Amino acid sequence: MTETPGVRRVQSDSPWEEQFGFARGVAAGDRVHVAGTMPFVGTVLYGEGDPYEQAKVAFTNALAALEEFGLGAESVVRTRMYLTHTRDVDAVGRAHKEFFDAVRPVATVVVVSGFVDSRVLVEVELEAFRGAREQ
Repeated sequence: MTETPGVRRVQSDSPWEEQFGFARGVAAGDRVHVAGTMPFVGTVLYGEGDPYEQAKVAFTNALAALEEFGLGAESVVRTRMYLTHTRDVDAVGRAHKEFFDAVRPVATVVVVSGFVDSRVLVEVELEAFRGAREQ
């Protein structure tokens, strides 16, 4: 992998990272971006059929990537939640609130037609700011 000065990448146990050639998280300057994260640990799906549980696992996985950069939920400035059903908005929103109520990042919810694995109901992305801890 080619390295760029000032850019750091981290991987997780997702099989898609190797298959598709992407990093779970990338830090560039004061910004840290976490790729779309589904409710898998390795190849095991958690919360099948339950959008609230899937959202909790997906946020936990995404925050684990931030921890690789020494950051936590307090550094998150943007979240994106992708859902396959509008009926799941409240459940996923409840999970989001549990993780980010004290932080209040900007948030986007988008309904999509589906994911790589049809059992997945939720995928999330995070963006964080490293300088936020100093302000």
